[in-house]
Amino acid sequence: MAASFGLFQAGMPLLGALVGAYLIGYVKAYDHWFAFGLLELVGAKMIYEAFRPGGDSTAEGSASDPSRGMPLLSLSIATSIDAFGAGLGLRLAGANLWVASPVIGIVCAVLTYAGAGLGTTARKHLGRRAEVLGGLVLIGLGIKMLGI
Repeated sequence: MAASFGLFQAGMPLLGALVGAYLIGYVKAYDHWFAFGLLELVGAKMIYEAFRPGGDSTAEGSASDPSRGMPLLSLSIATSIDAFGAGLGLRLAGANLWVASPVIGIVCAVLTYAGAGLGTTARKHLGRRAEVLGGLVLIGLGIKMLGI
């Protein structure tokens, strides 16, 4: 997980710097609504999964293992979308993306590795409440994106 997340976090700023300047005119008016919608959907799904009977998606032997295959690819892309926008901002600020991008990727990989360990510990102590709390945090962040 750490390697995949780190690679996507390192690559998206470069991609953002390359094509972001072209796309910014098309998405600037509704980018906050897009981010709001994604965060609300993911947050609501987390809360739903926590209350769904047998909905412990992190149970051993689960078919939706987030550490490999399509779930890993999907999570890597979803969590690095904001780095795309950061790449555009870094380019506009005149930052050296060939230095910044690898640093972003390395920091992300290290924090993902540490977060996976922390998440395992939190799950042992909080159970499904951790998933509800995470969902509520995402919903709150989505509302904050709208400036409400």
